[in-house]
Amino acid sequence: MKKIFLNILIVATVITTIGFIMDGDAKEPSMLMRFVEFFMMIGIVFTLISIVYFGISFARRSFLKA
Repeated sequence: MKKIFLNILIVATVITTIGFIMDGDAKEPSMLMRFVEFFMMIGIVFTLISIVYFGISFARRSFLKA
């Protein structure tokens, strides 16, 4: 289970980093605000990927039992 969470976190970090680099908006002048935005984006992407992954995993197990 730890490995699954770590893999999801790595994927979320990569997606967030790519999105942060590709973002064309003006950056915040405060370095603290940049870090807050970055880590909040990682949290949001991690949550979304986790919901999708564990939802599909649960549905697959439920259908295989039936």
